Amino acid sequence: MSIKLLVLKSGEDVVADVQEMMVEDKVVGYFLNKPCVVKMSNYTPIQDEETDENSQKNGFQVRFYPWVPLAKDPVIPLTLEWVVTMVEPMEKLTKLYVEQILNYGQTNQDPGTDNESDSDQSD
Repeated sequence: MSIKLLVLKSGEDVVADVQEMMVEDKVVGYFLNKPCVVKMSNYTPIQDEETDENSQKNGFQVRFYPWVPLAKDPVIPLTLEWVVTMVEPMEKLTKLYVEQILNYGQTNQDPGTDNESDSDQSD
């Protein structure tokens, strides 16, 4: 398993289990297993009226959305020219992706729901 974070020409950030697509010992693209678009948003701290304190730490929220959601096969081919860059994701993002997307069949989570997670990362 090789979890990678890709930035595509379209501007999308996609996380997936990635394998190289080879032709005559040359990489021509990638196979993305269960690819998901990653969206981040800032927390909006909730003000507690009684104590006048924020009930959440500042950070951001990460949500996963299926990339090519109507595809029958969970493995999507992607040509090399569509990849702007590919990097190792942060450990917390990898953990969330493995738990929520790759292992969703092994938990009680409904695969038809929107997978979202809260993160207290403030980096």
